[in-house]
Amino acid sequence: MPAESRAIVQHGPRDLRAERFPLPTIARDDALLRIEACGICGSDYEQYEGALPVRFPVIPGHEPLGVIEEIGEDAARRWRVRKGDRVAVEALLACGFCRECVQGRFGQCRGTGRGGLSAFGYRPVSEPPALWGGFAEYLYLPPHARLHPMSKDVPAELAVLFNPIGAGFRWCVDVPKLRVGESVAVLGPGQRGLACVIAAREAGAGMVAVTGLSRDEHKLALAREFGADATIVVEREDVVTRVRELTGGAGADVVVDVTAYAVEAVTQAVDLARRGGRVVLGGTKGPKPVPDFLSDRVVTKELTIYGVLGVDWPAYDAAVRLIEKGTYPLAKMHTHTLPLDDAERGLALLAGNVPGEHAVHVALIP
Repeated sequence: MPAESRAIVQHGPRDLRAERFPLPTIARDDALLRIEACGICGSDYEQYEGALPVRFPVIPGHEPLGVIEEIGEDAARRWRVRKGDRVAVEALLACGFCRECVQGRFGQCRGTGRGGLSAFGYRPVSEPPALWGGFAEYLYLPPHARLHPMSKDVPAELAVLFNPIGAGFRWCVDVPKLRVGESVAVLGPGQRGLACVIAAREAGAGMVAVTGLSRDEHKLALAREFGADATIVVEREDVVTRVRELTGGAGADVVVDVTAYAVEAVTQAVDLARRGGRVVLGGTKGPKPVPDFLSDRVVTKELTIYGVLGVDWPAYDAAVRLIEKGTYPLAKMHTHTLPLDDAERGLALLAGNVPGEHAVHVALIP
C-alpha cells in the first residue's frame, strides 16, 4: 500500500489541481477505501462552477465505489465487511446522534457543527485526514459512514451507478408514495431522470412520460428503452397539453423535476400535476428565483410539494440489488470512463460542453 493518495482538489470556482495527501492511520472504528470508481453528478458541475456553498479547498466526488483496503475490528463488525470487500458508499456524512439523525433524516443532520452540507465531496481538506472526496485514489471512512456491499461481478463503471439509481427510487417512488398504476411525469432526462423511469417501472407505475430538449434526443431514446411510454421535446410540443392527453385530461399523479438551473420547470411541474397530485423538486436551481410562481395553483389543486436532497438507506439498497440483477441495459446509460487526471473534462462532458460528445453518465477510474 502506498504512503499517500493522489486527489483532485478544488480551490475555487473552475480551479482544480492534482495534489497528494498522506494516508491516515486506521484505528479500531474506521477504515480506508481504495476507490475503484467515482461517478460524476450534475451537482459536481454546479460545485465546479461555484454555484454551491462549499468551503474550499475540497476534494469533490460524493459517489464513490471501492474496495476496503484497511479496516478496524470494531468497524468491520459494525459494517459487516472485511478487508477486500467491495462497497458502495453513501454520500451523506451525518453525526448519528442529533434529533434529525435518530429520526432517520440524515440529510438534515445538524450535529456536525460545521455548517453547510456534511457529505463526501463537500468536507474541506483542512479537516483531517483530508481524504473526504471521491475524486481520489483513496477515501477515508469515518465511524458514521454507511456502506453497502456490492458484487464484484459488476463492472466498476456500472456498479457506481448506485447513487443516481438510488435517487430514482427515493425521489420518484418512496417520497411521493407512488402507487401501482399511477402516472408519472419526469422533467429532465439526465442520470436521475432516467433512474426515475427505472424506479417507476419497478414500482408498477401506469403511464411514464419524460421531457427534454432537442439536444437530449439520445437520452430520450434511452428513456423509452428503460420503459417510458412517451418522451416530449419541449421545443416542439406543449408539455402540459401532451401530458394531459396521456392522462385523459387529468394530469400526472406524480411529477418529478430533476432539471438543473431550469427555474421554469418548477412552475411547469405545478401545471402538470393533477388535482391532489404530488410534486417532487430534486433539481437545484442555484440562486435564481422562480418567476411567475403562483401559489394559488398549489392551493386550488391541493398539491403536495416535496424537496429532496440525497438518498437514504432503503433507496441505496434497492439500487444496489437492481444493478446486481442486471435487468436493465445500464451499459447504455454509462457513456464515458476517464482517468482521475481528466476530471475537468469529465465535468465538461456531463454538462454538455464538449462539442460532438453526448454524455449521460461519466465515471472517474483512479
